[in-house]
Amino acid sequence: GITLEIMTLQPKCEDVETAEGVAITVTGVAQVKVMTERELLGYACEQFLGKSVVEIKSVILQTLEGHLRAILGTLTVEQIYQDRDKFASLVREVAAPDVGRMGIEILSFTIKDVYDKVEYLSSLGKTQTAAVQRDADIGVAEAERDAGIREAECKKEMMDVKFVADTKMADSKRELEMQKASFNQEVNTKKAEAQLAYELQAAKEQQKIRLEEIEIEVVQRKKQITIEEKEIDRTEKELIATVKRPAEAEAYKMQQLAEGQKMKKVLTAQAEAEKIRCIGEAEATSIEAVGKAEAEKMRLKAEAYQQYGEAAKTALVLEALPKIAGKVAAPLSKTNEIVILSGDGSRVTGEINRLLAELPVSVNALTGVDLMKVRVLLVLMAS
Repeated sequence: GITLEIMTLQPKCEDVETAEGVAITVTGVAQVKVMTERELLGYACEQFLGKSVVEIKSVILQTLEGHLRAILGTLTVEQIYQDRDKFASLVREVAAPDVGRMGIEILSFTIKDVYDKVEYLSSLGKTQTAAVQRDADIGVAEAERDAGIREAECKKEMMDVKFVADTKMADSKRELEMQKASFNQEVNTKKAEAQLAYELQAAKEQQKIRLEEIEIEVVQRKKQITIEEKEIDRTEKELIATVKRPAEAEAYKMQQLAEGQKMKKVLTAQAEAEKIRCIGEAEATSIEAVGKAEAEKMRLKAEAYQQYGEAAKTALVLEALPKIAGKVAAPLSKTNEIVILSGDGSRVTGEINRLLAELPVSVNALTGVDLMKVRVLLVLMAS
């Protein structure tokens, strides 16, 4: 049940990445207790009623560790390591409102230990020590340099004539500078080696983290593929039920309709063909009857011509002559007058007589009828 005694908790956050990405482990000690104020005590009863002391400690511990982990991600290793009291105070200030709403008061919170697995803190201490040593060496060298310069100046003022001594002093100064440069180079080399070792270790840790992330992604992808396969099966069944079956029914319907239309067209075409055949037979019968009538007519004409002989032929020619004359004279019907140019009137008369004399010959050549014989026949018939 709920206890009013002080509870000691030891929050611990392992391998939490700081703002610079360095994984560190932080342990602490917290003293907490249930508030005795009536309202706050009611909060505690509401939150922890029916829970054992161990369960209450577990809830408070998880809350503190959550805030501790969140704050670690916003600070650098130097800030956490160099000012632990400030870091602990920050955790206490951030966590106090949350635990206060549970009726719990944080009496104290201190950082017990800070360490890492990549020896970053150890490297940080070595770097600071090297920096202090470097500054001390630089100070000594500068002091010696200043003393040498002053001594050289004094000797130069006192012994201007001693050129050899001045040369040796210049050599000493140059040697001093060379030693200083050599020392600085060695210090920078050590710093670079330490930085390179840290970066190499950090890269290895990042690689491990990335491999774990890839494994997680592979597992997630496999799960996603399984879900997608199930969704494909479900979609396929749904399509069969909602699309394929209705489509097959519609296709069967369209096939029956097409066969009906096809049968209709066949029957229509057969009826049309029968109609055309009947019309053709009727037209053929009509043409045959007309042809037979025409043939009978021609046969009767031939028999009549044969019976009457030359007289029938002559009668036909005489019947046709007016029509022939009409066709020949048709172009002359549009002529107002014909003028025959000749200086001799008797000659004109001769030309007309010649044309009239040649007319029977032309008719005989065209029709085979001799107009002279016809003339005689007509005279005889008249008498």
